[in-house]
Amino acid sequence: MTDAKGRTRPSPPKPDDPTRCDRLHRALSDCHRRIPAGRARQSACRHLNRSLAECLVSVVCPDEAEAVRTLCSSSGTELKRSQCQGAQLSLAVCLSAHQIGE
Repeated sequence: MTDAKGRTRPSPPKPDDPTRCDRLHRALSDCHRRIPAGRARQSACRHLNRSLAECLVSVVCPDEAEAVRTLCSSSGTELKRSQCQGAQLSLAVCLSAHQIGE
């Protein structure tokens, strides 16, 4: 899988693995422990932070996250842009429903 800049990205973890984000969480924690707070940490840990966020979102709202990945992966027709916006809204609603205290 590649991103918009053509860089290779790892495939999303399998949905049936309940501990699939643990490795990313440990790696991000290690990154924060090794590198002092500031721009260097932000730069060094950015990819782990993003990967962990994507993993957690795919655990909480797997169908909605997959729809956003599929429909918003590239530009397209007005219909595809509209479908992308609908998928993003569905994901936002799903994530809101899972927020603590609401």
